[in-house]
Amino acid sequence: MTRSLLSLFDISSEELSSILQLIEGYKKKITNREDLTSLQSTVLGLLFEKPSTRTRTGFETAIHRLGGEALYLQTDNLQASRGEPIKDTARVLGSYLDGIIARVYAHDTLCQLEKYAAIPVINALSDLEHPTQVISDIFTLRELKHDLSGLTLAYIGDGNNVCNSLIIGTALTGIQMRIACPKGYEPHAEIIQRARALQEDSGASLSITREPSEAALEADVLYTDVWVSMGKEKEQGKRLRDFRGYQINEDLVKKASPDAIAMHCLPAHRGLEITDEVIEGSQSVVWQQAENKLHGAAGILAFFIHPKRGVKNP
Repeated sequence: MTRSLLSLFDISSEELSSILQLIEGYKKKITNREDLTSLQSTVLGLLFEKPSTRTRTGFETAIHRLGGEALYLQTDNLQASRGEPIKDTARVLGSYLDGIIARVYAHDTLCQLEKYAAIPVINALSDLEHPTQVISDIFTLRELKHDLSGLTLAYIGDGNNVCNSLIIGTALTGIQMRIACPKGYEPHAEIIQRARALQEDSGASLSITREPSEAALEADVLYTDVWVSMGKEKEQGKRLRDFRGYQINEDLVKKASPDAIAMHCLPAHRGLEITDEVIEGSQSVVWQQAENKLHGAAGILAFFIHPKRGVKNP
C-alpha cells in the first residue's frame, strides 16, 4: 500500500519508534561506508520550489548511499513554471518515479501531488509542516538524552512549520514542549488541538507564553529557527521588530538546565534568533543535528518508499 508523509500526524508513536530504529541502523552503515541496497533500482524525484542545503543534500546523498537514483526537479525548469497544473505534473511524475520528495510553498501542493501521482510523497517542507526535519531532530534528542519521555523542550521564536511539526513530534514521544512567541505568531491552532489528543496517550504537554525566560526555565532543550522564513521576506522589517528579545543567548542558556542543549534547524542568522557564542558553544548540538538529516532521510525513505524492506534494520 502506498503511504506518504505529508504530516507527522500521518504516523503513530509506534511507527515513529520504528523509523528512529531504522535511522540508527542506517547511520552506522552510512558512517562506516558499508554497501546498502535498500533503494536499489529505485528512482526518486526531488521536486523543489524553494532553495535548500541540508534537506536536498541529505536526501540526495541518502538515496545514492542506499543504491537508488535521485533526480533534482527544480520547478523553475519544469512546465509548472509556465502554468501546467500540478495535478498534470503529478500524473506524469507518478508514471515515471517510485516516489517524490517535495519542498513547496503551499501545503496544498503536497496534497495534490499525493492525490494524482499515486506514489509515495514525502514533505521536505511546506508552509504548514517540516516533518522530516523533526524526525531527524527527535533522533538527535534520543542519541543525546536517551529517554525522551519527560524531557522539556523550549522553542523560542516563530510558530512556523518547524514549530508545528515539533508540536506533533513532542506529543508522539512524551516530551513537554513550551513555546515562547510574540502575539500573532502562534503555531497553527488546528495542529495544537489535534496534538492535545496525542498528549493524553504519551504524557506530553504543551504551553505557550510570551516570555522566553519562562519557557527556558530548567529546560533540557532550547530550540529556535529563523525569524523570517522563506516566503515571508516582505514582512522582514515588522518581524525583526516583533521578535526582538526572542533570542537564544548566553543569558537564556543559564536559565535552562545545566546540561541543556541548544538546537537550530539552520540556516541561522547569528545575532538575531541565536548568538554566535551559543551556536559555537559547548552546549550546541547544531552540527550533530544537521548531520542527522542525512541519516534521517535514509530511515524515512526506507520506511515509506519500500515498507516491506523498512520493517527491519538494514
